[in-house]
Amino acid sequence: MGRWVLGIDIGTTGVKGLLIGPGGERVAEAMAAHDLRSPYPGWAEEDPAEWWQGVQTVCRQLLHKRDPQEIVAVGCSGMVPALVLLDEAGQVLRPSIQQNDARAVEEIEQLRRELDQERLFAITGGYTNQQHVGPRLMWVQRHEPEVWRRTRWVMGSYDYIVYRLTGRRSLEINWAVESGLFNIHRREWDTDLLRASGLHPELFPPVRFPTEVVGEVTPAAAEETGLAPGTPVIAGSADHVASALAAGLRENGDLLIKFGGAGDILYCLDRLETHPQLYIDYHDIPGRYLLNGCMAASGSLVKWFVTEVLGWEASGESYRRLDEAAARVPPASEGLIVLPYFLGEKTPIFDAQARGIFFGLTLSHGRGHMFRAILEAVIYGFQHHVEVLTARGYTIRRVVATDGGVRSGLWRQIAADVLGLPITSFPEHPGSALGVAFVAGMAVGLFRDWAEIEAFAGQALRNEPDPKAHARYQEAYRLYRQLYEALKPLFPQAASLGQPLGAAPGEA
Repeated sequence: MGRWVLGIDIGTTGVKGLLIGPGGERVAEAMAAHDLRSPYPGWAEEDPAEWWQGVQTVCRQLLHKRDPQEIVAVGCSGMVPALVLLDEAGQVLRPSIQQNDARAVEEIEQLRRELDQERLFAITGGYTNQQHVGPRLMWVQRHEPEVWRRTRWVMGSYDYIVYRLTGRRSLEINWAVESGLFNIHRREWDTDLLRASGLHPELFPPVRFPTEVVGEVTPAAAEETGLAPGTPVIAGSADHVASALAAGLRENGDLLIKFGGAGDILYCLDRLETHPQLYIDYHDIPGRYLLNGCMAASGSLVKWFVTEVLGWEASGESYRRLDEAAARVPPASEGLIVLPYFLGEKTPIFDAQARGIFFGLTLSHGRGHMFRAILEAVIYGFQHHVEVLTARGYTIRRVVATDGGVRSGLWRQIAADVLGLPITSFPEHPGSALGVAFVAGMAVGLFRDWAEIEAFAGQALRNEPDPKAHARYQEAYRLYRQLYEALKPLFPQAASLGQPLGAAPGEA
């Protein structure tokens, strides 16, 4: 038996690959960047060809001077539920429509009117919202009929990579769970919900659990990636679920805040329970579940400020300079508050027409204030989710933070101060790639117990809350919440002004 398993994560801003071994060792990792595109307000698209090119690059880097026969399994994770539309021959028909895309406003409203929302919640664990697959596919039917006419298969980001590696089509179960079309109790597509969106079950490949082996690396994929033909490939994992596993969320009350391109928050349960303001996911660990919140813009908002507002390169040096400037600004940014709804918002407000706001700007504010206010806004969003959980009686046992944003000591401390809770973070933690690599290892017997994931945790940092900063942040947080409620009636007007002159999006 070989020694390693490979985890590949299709992230918002890049493909990440990680090789791990059976003794807790991280053998090697690699990264290949790609871009999120927003050609119209609220749109979020990516090019699946760039994902596949990134997978090839990452695999070649990881296998440099290594024997591909040593890899015993491959697992892929990624953004969910992204939409990739394929024709009969398996060719991609258009850019992916990402999970944080907010274009299908009219379709969402239509389904909210036409569907019994309480029945929908009972079946799927959620109400109609911008994350659901149905409204976005309805948008394609209406605005890109030629694309829809040629569409034969619909799958997600990491499912597409599994298909490219194995030639076999599949959907990992959490794509189905988050689609808004799937009965989470009976684990099957609901025909009434499909019909309401103009869909049929034949559009979707078979639904698989994370540890199921879908197929093996084909000779063609082996030629492109350097992997060995015949290497088993599992169904994979939603990125936020793999992150939760990698962060050690295994017990009731464990909470993860994930500082990625989108802002994820996950709460571990040992029973299937749903919440009207959150999503529900199956954990990669059988018998565990995750209440899941997702903010559409988090790290992507930080990157936008650096590249589009300041015109800087998104580099470690740029972020270091901004951290230093923001650290000189007191908590609550001297009255400057940001609403982080730059791509609409998913949980817990489910408002595709919400927009980003800088509130309270004066000539005394500089880029340090603006940057700090963005960091604080993301954590205010996390606090909103914590309030949603605690209001239902859920207890927070511990808080863990992962992903690229936790490399910022400032952002970690802001999180502890806003939430008023100790934060344990793993700045060098590989996140989703580690989680899905471990799932692949469990699938082929390289690992025997889910608790073995703890061996990969790496260095942990702990940030304790400052009571004075926490008190100031609670004042600012209340204003943050009031701002959204006050501006909510105006957001639809702003959204309509964002449409192209003389043409609907998709016709321009």
